[in-house]
Amino acid sequence: MAVGRGSLVFLRAAVALQTALVFLSPVTAGVMLSAPEWHLLHSAASYGLFAAALVHLAAAVLVWRPGGGPPGPALSALVFLGGVLAQVGLGVAGVPALHVPLGVLLFAASVLQLCRVWGVLGRPRLTIGAGASSV
Repeated sequence: MAVGRGSLVFLRAAVALQTALVFLSPVTAGVMLSAPEWHLLHSAASYGLFAAALVHLAAAVLVWRPGGGPPGPALSALVFLGGVLAQVGLGVAGVPALHVPLGVLLFAASVLQLCRVWGVLGRPRLTIGAGASSV
């Protein structure tokens, strides 16, 4: 489906940032386990991921509503944001039996979304509209 260049670039950047932050979270968790005084680093990564998930949702909605793209990326972003909220809640509550597997699931979901918006999984689902230059 063809969408505007700006909204597609914004979506790709948002998903790339989100994927980088979801990768950073377990790294900071490992640092926290070896040096508990660094727990603020893991907390900052978690809240940064929450902010990135909000930006991802905003970008996906811009691709969908004014951009004329499919609603699928917006729905995926909304589900991901719900997962991040659950992840933060489980982390704050100290439930590692659910916190860790959900983190793995979020990483896999973010990588899958990244591959979808960049067209790594076959033909890109989102393309630039007619008359626009290629990305």
